[in-house]
Amino acid sequence: MRTVLIGLCATIAGFAAANDPVRLDTGMVSGIAGATPEMRIYKGIPFAAPPVGDLRWRSPQPAAKWEGVRKAEQFSPVCMQNAGGPNAQTPSEDCLYLNVWTGAKSASEKRPVMVFVYGGGFTGGSGSLPGYDGEALAKKGAVVVTFNYRLGAFGFFAHPELTKESDRRASGNQGLMDQIAALQWVQRNIAGFGGDPKKVTVFGESAGSIAIADLMTSPQAKGLFQRAIGESGSWLGISIARIGHLADAEQAGLKFADGLGAKSLAELRAKPADAIMKAGRGSGVIVDGWLLPEEPSTVFNQGKQIEAAVLVGSNKDEGTFFVQPAGAARFMEQSRRRFGDRADDFLKLYPATSDEEGNASQLRASADEVAWVMRNWAHLQTKTGKRAYLYYFTHEPPVAPGGKGGGRGRGATHTAELPYVFGVPGNRPWTDVDHQLSDAMTSYWVNFAATGDPNGKGLPKWPAFDPAKNPAPMVLGDKIELGPAPNQAQLSFFQSIYDKQ
Repeated sequence: MRTVLIGLCATIAGFAAANDPVRLDTGMVSGIAGATPEMRIYKGIPFAAPPVGDLRWRSPQPAAKWEGVRKAEQFSPVCMQNAGGPNAQTPSEDCLYLNVWTGAKSASEKRPVMVFVYGGGFTGGSGSLPGYDGEALAKKGAVVVTFNYRLGAFGFFAHPELTKESDRRASGNQGLMDQIAALQWVQRNIAGFGGDPKKVTVFGESAGSIAIADLMTSPQAKGLFQRAIGESGSWLGISIARIGHLADAEQAGLKFADGLGAKSLAELRAKPADAIMKAGRGSGVIVDGWLLPEEPSTVFNQGKQIEAAVLVGSNKDEGTFFVQPAGAARFMEQSRRRFGDRADDFLKLYPATSDEEGNASQLRASADEVAWVMRNWAHLQTKTGKRAYLYYFTHEPPVAPGGKGGGRGRGATHTAELPYVFGVPGNRPWTDVDHQLSDAMTSYWVNFAATGDPNGKGLPKWPAFDPAKNPAPMVLGDKIELGPAPNQAQLSFFQSIYDKQ
């Protein structure tokens, strides 16, 4: 009986600790216990004022202060998007909130901090999706933060009047400004959750990874993070592409306003959020002259990016997420249109003598290009003397019930690594191999956040990337091992395309 009482008291104490208020610069917050009593979760903490009314399209403003203890027990609405599916939440412009997972027992522990930036093509996603639950990473010693940032035409919108009203003579990139505001909040407040503001790692996938690479070229993000993890996306996107510029985005903004019958910025701000949603997707990330003063490619090529150790990589079957193969003739036509006088060289590497071969080449080329994009990021980091680690995710997840959610039908597709990074199987029937891979990946990611080196006790040795001495990636698959050296011909082709930009 005495043992039972001791266990019960420990559980009660754990729940009490999970709800201890934390003092922020805006007020006190209390959280809830996680799946285990020692874990604390704080949901829906405002990191900026609601960007509504006259604040629509402005840079994020300070969140209001409150009296007493705010219960941080529920996720906030997601930012405006075409949300759907069984886990969908009602979108709202009032969406600039973040969430914290911590197992720290006191503010003095100074645990590494991991801030996740979600993907979704800059038009969808949120920090509260079930797959981004931070508990597994927090159990391994990190303080995990997820947050929302403005999307689509609400988060990436430029207009001459917006530029004129700004004291920076710039507009657009509101979603990136939100990301910076969340990181600034972390600097001010994360110590209260047991996190170390001098040991912050940003990690993201797809659009989130693209955003992180862009932030590494922004003077406004300097000092806000010390390490970066990029999964399947860089400043180039998921292929070798150029970024837009302010002048073109402003013209697109004028056309956007015309389509809504708005003759001024004030009239645009008066439009209902649903009308803005239906009118278009926004400009995406642009060189605005302030947040991004110049082409990110130029900054990286000159080695002027923010100093940070990086861990980056891609997946074996990226293309199955995006590409709808349409036969050999269509593939060759697209190749000649894109590569011009280099098309023959490309088609020698990715032949299309039949529809079957053309379809396979199209998928392979898509995956290889993402792999080169991430390798290029790692390569340019090493040129600055900073350590870089390169991975290649090859494991094919099991198919979820009903055949949805990727898996062996699409191989190791784009996003396939995320459940293993977060240790969240979802509804997929994980095997021992899946659990072992996720256990290793969560450890690698947390170790990197703590020290800038993913290696640790009991893990296969992961050497730092060196384009001359160690060009091979770490293969994260059914077996974790250093992979074979890459196919130089494919890499050289994509390098030549990049060099001609």
